[in-house]
Amino acid sequence: MENLPLHIIINPDLYTKNPESSVLGQKIVSKSIEMIDALGFEDFTFKKLGLEIGSNESSVYRYFESKHALLVYLINWYWSWIEYKLVFSNLNVPSPDERLTQAIFILTAEINVDHSFSYINEVLLNKIIVSESSKAYHTKAIDAENEKGYYKTYKRVVQRISDLVLEINPKYEFPHMLISTVIEGAHHQRYFSKHLPSLTDFEEGKNNIVRFCTNLVFNALSKK
Repeated sequence: MENLPLHIIINPDLYTKNPESSVLGQKIVSKSIEMIDALGFEDFTFKKLGLEIGSNESSVYRYFESKHALLVYLINWYWSWIEYKLVFSNLNVPSPDERLTQAIFILTAEINVDHSFSYINEVLLNKIIVSESSKAYHTKAIDAENEKGYYKTYKRVVQRISDLVLEINPKYEFPHMLISTVIEGAHHQRYFSKHLPSLTDFEEGKNNIVRFCTNLVFNALSKK
């Protein structure tokens, strides 16, 4: 697959007005990340967001038609950022094993703030992806939204890493299932580590989730 430009590009169907185009739009995105993380998606509203940013609720609707659209926008931003990191980290790395190992790390490790994007807190955004993102696509509208390309970036990330899997083992039958399972499984383990710790073997400072996912992938690929 072709390399990406080093710029986060979001499907314009996901917003009414591009939030990157104004200070208010960037403030809407920035504060919504903080509030969804703090309140949860169910209790987050545009009215509360408007009060926090000192603007009318109607001004938020000029950028996003609903809070669902805003959540899908945030999910797309996150996966576009992850894709940028995948491409950048694997430049000039000839070994497919090393590239796959690095890709798994990017997908499953704890997130640090990327100062390249001043109005986005990637740490908080990752917490939203872990705890709230399934609410975007577990809806009756998923098929129509998928047709419009709402989840194209996430699928493209899975495809990129699936291509790496097949580069290592061209006969492996289930590359997309393997990688999507690793991504969603790592998110579940992060969530369990905070809220249901008896369901996980997470230990602070030991990178157990990364190690588990790496072992899972390479063990699957090594089987005859």
